[in-house]
Amino acid sequence: MAYFAPTALNDALSLLASEDVSIIAGGSDVFPARGQAPMQNSLLDVTRIEGLAGLQWGPNGLRIGAATRWSEIIKADLPDCYAGLQAAARTIGSVQIQNSGTIAGNICNASPAADGMPPLITLGATVEITGPDGVRRMPVDEFVTGPRQTHLRAGELVTAIHVPPLPGYTRGAFEKLGSRSYLVISITMVAVVIGCDATGRIDFARVAVGACSPVAKQLTGLEADLIGKMPQQIQISTDHLAPLAPITDIRADAGYRLDAVAEQIKRAVGKAAISNG
Repeated sequence: MAYFAPTALNDALSLLASEDVSIIAGGSDVFPARGQAPMQNSLLDVTRIEGLAGLQWGPNGLRIGAATRWSEIIKADLPDCYAGLQAAARTIGSVQIQNSGTIAGNICNASPAADGMPPLITLGATVEITGPDGVRRMPVDEFVTGPRQTHLRAGELVTAIHVPPLPGYTRGAFEKLGSRSYLVISITMVAVVIGCDATGRIDFARVAVGACSPVAKQLTGLEADLIGKMPQQIQISTDHLAPLAPITDIRADAGYRLDAVAEQIKRAVGKAAISNG
């Protein structure tokens, strides 16, 4: 096997076309996943490619380079609507993992429990994909198609995440449930972006849930029902949670996950709405 660390995007695309490589962007998922087995493919490290790291504001919102590390997101001066994404970043592994793990690596690993997915969905994020046919984009929730499965085609890699402008009065929040406070895979997690009008009623709502279905899910029915409600009056019904498909495993059973998600939504909405007030 070989290790490639190009600094130019065109060089990386050429290597993807000519070599049998596995892309790494921090390596915090790739190396633990192989266990004791030796690496079979060569490695293409994309973290040194010019333009693939950092946060840049433009007229169409925020561009987050694919190789941007979680610690950079935690430390960034971002609007309140990003509070959920920054809270999620602080729960990802240890400080060492946050210093190496990247936002695109978290998405491309396509774990049902990827902490970055729910907040990115609530932010309306899109994934920028570059390959031999040029650049294309798609919503982040469409990019991940199932456990360890994405819409990446042969010869492509993720180059950025784009977040459009959101109303300035909105705020995000994130709730994560695990068997302990740190260094844990999520049992359930919820991200929201909430805005309230002058009377304190919700007039902007996005809600997404992770670790309760093969891919993170946006609860559009619940979002619609939250509009016009006071945060403390919201009720979560089984219909609201119908898009979810939690499993029973060693960490929790399906019924417990649904009960936990309902409570997490109330907490996250309350936290974001209080900040709005």
